[in-house]
Amino acid sequence: MPDADGMKEAKKFYTDIPQKTEGFFLKGSNSYDWGMKNRLARIFNPETGRTVMLAIDHGYFQGPTTGLERIDIDILPLIPYADTLMLTRGILRTIVPPSVTKPIVVRASGGSSILKELSNEEIAVDVEDSIRLNVCAMAVQVFIGGEYEKQSIINMTQLVDMGTRYGIPTLAVTAVGKQMARDARYFRLATRICAELGAHYVKTYYVEDGFETVTAACPVPIVIAGGKKIPELDALTMAYRAIQEGASGVDMGRNIFQSDSPIAMIQAVRAVVHESETPEKAYELYQTLKHELAQV
Repeated sequence: MPDADGMKEAKKFYTDIPQKTEGFFLKGSNSYDWGMKNRLARIFNPETGRTVMLAIDHGYFQGPTTGLERIDIDILPLIPYADTLMLTRGILRTIVPPSVTKPIVVRASGGSSILKELSNEEIAVDVEDSIRLNVCAMAVQVFIGGEYEKQSIINMTQLVDMGTRYGIPTLAVTAVGKQMARDARYFRLATRICAELGAHYVKTYYVEDGFETVTAACPVPIVIAGGKKIPELDALTMAYRAIQEGASGVDMGRNIFQSDSPIAMIQAVRAVVHESETPEKAYELYQTLKHELAQV
């Protein structure tokens, strides 16, 4: 025990300086509890307000996707360049070293493979397991307009309730079925529903016509999905336009790990997202890094 008689009287109260109450940097997130904000601040860089999420969760419904056949060989070298990893708990436990300190977004919904109706999902990960895995967010697929639309929305709201209990954010992923229109009107509908019902941030697709109205109408951050593999310059252009039109980052998978040089590509994407580099300059960076890596 300290000696109370020997204690110096406290003097530095700074009565002339009001205590600051800083607002949180992330869109729509100021009223959350400290733990929720802390996890979001690990996913999104506080200096830029943006994130580069590396999506490698494809196997939960389509098995060993091209580029993800050996995650230990092809994906682990990419981790240092990602802000966040989005993956399944099975891959996290079996392959990702526990020494990795990158924030984790765990895929928490599932139930159907590519052989069945994909919208027929349920919550597939208990929140207690998410806590054991020390994740920063839980991702759930939401199929607005899909056959099992209501069930997917209820999945999301239940996950929001469970996550809020423990300070874990929920990422709502807007799915697009074969019969759904990929336009700004649809994505305004889908992202707004997810945000209105409690999602802390939303993943959706970029559209060239009217994407700024999607981000403007959504009261929480939006990250864009990379989608199918397209040429590197096109992918960088898509990311650049999305950021300039209000997105808070990307959750990119195939356009990184299916690239000719994944390590070069993820660094080029980072330049676009965090440095607002133009697609042309980022593509030059990609080409330079690709050449350098080929010499190693």
